[in-house]
Amino acid sequence: MNKNRRILFIAALIFTLIVIFVAIDMGRRTTAPWNKKRQLERALPTEPDGTALDSTALDVADTLFVEDSTSR
Repeated sequence: MNKNRRILFIAALIFTLIVIFVAIDMGRRTTAPWNKKRQLERALPTEPDGTALDSTALDVADTLFVEDSTSR
């Protein structure tokens, strides 16, 4: 019985170490709920930086000419 008990103990220890490793890895990759707002502000700044307006789309829209197919 001692051999079976030793094998069970070693298997339980290895399983516990794997679970601890996975928990630490998940904890490092996720953000705590109380820090999510600050993380969003860093990722998406609310200050305008001047790149929000695409001026090329406005210039091209004025020069396009669409031929009317109903007029003859």
